[in-house]
Amino acid sequence: MKFTCSQAILSKAINTVSKAVSVRTTIPILKGILLSVKNGRLTLSASDLDMSIETTIDVQNSEDGNSVVSAKLFGEIIRKLPNTLVTAYKDDNNQFNINCVGSNFNIISLPSEEFPVIKGIESKNFIEIKKENFINLIKKTAFAASIDEKKGILTGTLLNFEKNNLEMVALDGFRMAVAKDEIETGLEKKIVVPAKILNEVNKILQEEDGDTLSLLVDDKKIEIRTEDTVVIARLLEGDFIKYNDIIPVSYKTRMVVGREDILNSIERASLLAKEGKNNLIKITLENGNVDIASRSDEGNVNEHVSAEVEGENIVIGFNSKYLIDVLKAVEDEEIAFEMGTSVSACILKSVDSDKYTYLVLPVRITAA
Repeated sequence: MKFTCSQAILSKAINTVSKAVSVRTTIPILKGILLSVKNGRLTLSASDLDMSIETTIDVQNSEDGNSVVSAKLFGEIIRKLPNTLVTAYKDDNNQFNINCVGSNFNIISLPSEEFPVIKGIESKNFIEIKKENFINLIKKTAFAASIDEKKGILTGTLLNFEKNNLEMVALDGFRMAVAKDEIETGLEKKIVVPAKILNEVNKILQEEDGDTLSLLVDDKKIEIRTEDTVVIARLLEGDFIKYNDIIPVSYKTRMVVGREDILNSIERASLLAKEGKNNLIKITLENGNVDIASRSDEGNVNEHVSAEVEGENIVIGFNSKYLIDVLKAVEDEEIAFEMGTSVSACILKSVDSDKYTYLVLPVRITAA
């Protein structure tokens, strides 16, 4: 096999598929990238057995064939080459050669027949979605999934396909994110995709050309296709939590506040949140005033924020990180906080629509 192509284009393609390379494995082939040349196109593939990524680029002076090379080494070599044409080929001794200007590398080629590939979904039925919409749904939800592998299904993000809507939901036991968009799916199905995979998909999509993507789903996998890239991921098994049942239907106190104003105040207050105290900040709503405070052994801070407040006075504590994550995930100029008591869940939602809802559990404030 042989090909010549631009260093910049090749480096970008390597970066895309490397997101599926297994870094913690004793199986050497899983640390590699499969390079396949056919009819003037180079396809790069990587898989960690849970996710497979394949991307294709145009090449010149090509000869059909396959080779598997170390993803880390190959990627580092290509990144450090000058931005000009790179020629690579596998010789008769199963060595992979890389030539660029005055640089000549010779690295080991692994047998391509040992490379694992997750089979794609055999269906002609697919959902076409605007790329920007899918990115926004991931951005608004996946961060709230648990990173603790022991929590099983909670490490995933629920994709709830309805005929005219796509809803995504993630929660970790302390917070929950729900977001939806009007998308003609023509489908009635619920699947759970590992949140870490969706986060990688998000990075890939932001670098991909084109305005749309295609989704295919079955009971075991999801397949995400753009013009040149395909991501196939295994789904999580099990029943997702009945999330609608844990969203409060009423509140005693409601605050509508500028998103950037309260985000900036919480970020400043979090600088003095006590270490080991859940990044605790205290929000006081009293007689229409909103104050945010935190303290540590190094000092204390008090912030005043202008807001529209209705209902009862309340003093409530939060892990500042949970609020910051929500406020950074949305783009509205204003956001509504709805609270019951100092120990019950707080709801953050859009003032103008029902496109997203966040639930954040408070931190109990001690007298100290």
